[in-house]
Amino acid sequence: MKVLSLTEPYATLIKEKKKRIETRSWKTNYRGELYIHASSTKISGETKSNKELMLLLDNLPLNFGHIICKCNLVDCVYMTKEYIENIKKNNYQEYICGEYKEGRYAWVLENITPLKTPIKAKGQLNIWQFYNEFEIMNLMKNIEYGWIDKNKTKHTIIDETYSDNYILQSPKEVIKNQIGVCWDQVELERYYFKGNDYNIKTYFIVHYDDNKCPTHTFLTFEKNNKYYWFEHAWEKFRGIHEYNTQKELLIDIKDKFIKYELNNNYIKENIILREYKKPKYHITVQEFYKHCENGTYIDLKK
Repeated sequence: MKVLSLTEPYATLIKEKKKRIETRSWKTNYRGELYIHASSTKISGETKSNKELMLLLDNLPLNFGHIICKCNLVDCVYMTKEYIENIKKNNYQEYICGEYKEGRYAWVLENITPLKTPIKAKGQLNIWQFYNEFEIMNLMKNIEYGWIDKNKTKHTIIDETYSDNYILQSPKEVIKNQIGVCWDQVELERYYFKGNDYNIKTYFIVHYDDNKCPTHTFLTFEKNNKYYWFEHAWEKFRGIHEYNTQKELLIDIKDKFIKYELNNNYIKENIILREYKKPKYHITVQEFYKHCENGTYIDLKK
C-alpha cells in the first residue's frame, strides 16, 4: 500500500473527515489510493497554540505511530493567491488545517475511510510503501539464489571464484538482477520491512574452519509478543516461522545450520552467532565478514 505520513493532529483530522486537503511544499504526480499514517512526532508548540485547530479535535483520541485510514488522492493543485483566498473565504475550516502559501501544493483527498484496525508503523518521508510480512515474501518469490561478481556477471553456484569476486548488492540491485545469496537477500528484506514497526534484527552465523567457513544470514522480527524467522534464501526452510522467544528461535536456526549446512561435522567452539547492523553496499566477502564480526556476540548458553 502507498502511505503518506503526517504529524498529529492532522492525520486524525483527515481520518475524521474534518480535513480533506493536505498541504505540501512539493508536487506529486501520483493519483489513486493512499493510506494516511500518523507519525510518532509530538504535537508542536505552534500547533498546540492554534486554538481554532485544536477545537476541531473535540477530545478525539490521537493515533501516534499508526496507519489509520485510506483515501483517494485525486488532485495536486498549485497554490496561487486566488486559490488561497478562495479556500480562506469559502472553506475556513480547511484553511486552518493546512499551511496555505503561494507556491505550495494542495493534495485533494476523497473517499476517506477509517481503518477498523489501525496498523502500527514507523513511517517514512514522501509517499512510501508499506508491506506486511506475507506481502514481502510474495515480493521475493522470483529472487533466485546466486551472486553477482565485480563485472556484474550472474552466478548460480558458489565456486572457488566467489571469495575474490563477490560484491554485496543493494536492495534495488537485487530486485533488478533477481538474484542474491542470503547476504543480499537479507538486505532486500531489511529494505522491504523498513516502514514496519516490528522489532527487526539481522544475524550472521558462521563456522570457522580451514576451508570454506560456511555462513548464513537471516532476519527476525517481533510482532504481538511472538518472534518470527523470515527466511527466503534458504530454500529448505523458506517461509515465516513462529516462536515464543527469540532464544528459542536462534537455537532452532543454529541446530538447523549444524544439521543441514555442516552435516553435523563441526567444532562447537567455532560456531559463532552475531547480530549485525545494516552494512555498506558493494563490499567484498572479506569486508562483509569483518562488518558482521563487529556485531553483537550472541551467547545461546545463557
